This record gives sequence, structure tokens and C-alpha cells, in this order.
Amino acid sequence: QVQLVESGGGLVQAGGSLRLSCAASSSIFATTAMGWYRQAPGKQRELVAFITTGSITRYTDSVKGRFTISRDNAKITLDLQMNSLKPEDTAVYYCNTWPARHDFWGQGTQVTVSS
Repeated sequence: QVQLVESGGGLVQAGGSLRLSCAASSSIFATTAMGWYRQAPGKQRELVAFITTGSITRYTDSVKGRFTISRDNAKITLDLQMNSLKPEDTAVYYCNTWPARHDFWGQGTQVTVSS
């Protein structure tokens, strides 16, 4: 069974940093574009950033310059370095393929930024 497991979330003050990691159970993820998504309370899940197999990256405007997505195809991991965090970054963060597949959603990891 294909699984994605997110980790690294937590409670941080505004201006702080967190690094999220996503571990994949299948090598299929080393051959596809991957993304980080988030869902804030009362809002729809949104794409935060994605990275192609050739390491081309794109970010949603609200995180540009603050977040960095990276991948390690050998370890089949996906990371998201989040700096200068803001209260509006508070959400559950998920990794998935890009575009996302509904059957790959994991439990996510909670990020809470206090003001």
C-alpha cells in the first residue's frame, strides 16, 4: 500500500521556522512531481508548493521567499523549510503528488503559528 507520512509540525511563534518532512513508502514518488498542500480551519485545501523530478519549483504567492521545497529521490523524501512564519500559515500540511491524487492523502502534520 502506498503511503505518505508527514512530520515536523508543531507550535511556533510568528517569525520562527519549521521544517516539514514527508516519507514515501513507494519508489513511484521518485519519478513524479510532488507537492506540499495545506488546509486551514474553515478553508479549502490549497497547494503551497510543488517540485518536479528535475527540481523545478513553484510556490503560491503567499509563501514565496519564505518557504523552500526540496526532495531527495534516493531517500524518497520531500521537505518543506518554512521561515518567517506568520499566523496565517497555521494549517494542517500534507504532501502528495502534483497534481494530487485523492487516494494518497495522509494524516498531515499540524502547524500552528502564534502571534
